[in-house]
Amino acid sequence: MTHQIRQPARTGRSSTVFAFAAAATLAAGAAAVHAPAHAQGAYPVKPIRMIVNFPPGGGTDVTARLIQPWLSKELGQQVIIDNRGGAAGAVGAEIAARAAPDGYNLLWTLSSHTINPSLYGKLSFDTERDFVAITLGANAPQIVVSSMTLPVKDIKELIAYAKANPGKLSYASPGVGSPGHLAGELFKQRAGINMLHVPYKGAGPAIPDVISGNVQLMFATMSSSMSHVRAGKMRALGVTSLKRSAGGPDIPAIAEGLAGFEMPSWFGLLAPAGTPRPIIDRLHQAMVRVLAIPELREQLVAQGADPVGNTPEQFGEQIREELKLWAQFIKQTGIRPE
Repeated sequence: MTHQIRQPARTGRSSTVFAFAAAATLAAGAAAVHAPAHAQGAYPVKPIRMIVNFPPGGGTDVTARLIQPWLSKELGQQVIIDNRGGAAGAVGAEIAARAAPDGYNLLWTLSSHTINPSLYGKLSFDTERDFVAITLGANAPQIVVSSMTLPVKDIKELIAYAKANPGKLSYASPGVGSPGHLAGELFKQRAGINMLHVPYKGAGPAIPDVISGNVQLMFATMSSSMSHVRAGKMRALGVTSLKRSAGGPDIPAIAEGLAGFEMPSWFGLLAPAGTPRPIIDRLHQAMVRVLAIPELREQLVAQGADPVGNTPEQFGEQIREELKLWAQFIKQTGIRPE
């Protein structure tokens, strides 16, 4: 029987995480944009480490490196990216959770941050209590891409091919429990097909195998895949948002071939719990300013990432709601670490 994600009943404040993400805009931080930088004191006075909890080459890394130079300029200190991949982001998240809460250790992460607690029962940190939200950086739908050798050109043809060739399709993801993995599992359920999941330690290592045809499909961020699609090395079959993405308006939504399908994801900035509120406010103000820069916005959109920049409170509430949502979904599907 096909499982559905049971979303909380809507209230006046839009209780579902999907509505929350859609409603967040840069306007939420507009007041903070005009606050003078010196109002928060001397911070920062030395370089800042931004832990990216996935390997180089994936969407989390790509978006971090687009933001890095602008954020460094805005803060007046170098932001240094520290890639710490593994366990669908849990390794880097643990490092960030244990880092000093002084504003010089940050975490740029993917929405797997809210998936991992329900997937890995023995995490050595608490996703909610050990972090404080700074801002949702960008909403970023997943994209399903295929090897050019796979004889399908859209989602309907993919579903038909899978049904006609049972057991012959495999799909890659950036790791067990990653948004790409969950998107693949939800797609299997909704389409009534069977595909073998092949997890990798990030999108970067998986992409060459999709290009070569060793794995036929991949669910990944647009930011990790679009350059290869544009180069003609992979074929884009659909995005997991209900509507087409501004980063690839010619790419259909999966929902166009599989009604109602949706699997959003995001990139966001957090700090270790205990980081002083004035520092959180300073970082939030800096991110809102940076995400409003037209050149950077265009670069992010080109990678399939729609800039947001909401408040710490809004992002924190979204995280809490997603933790509940993914706990329900993972229980329904029985997904476990492989």
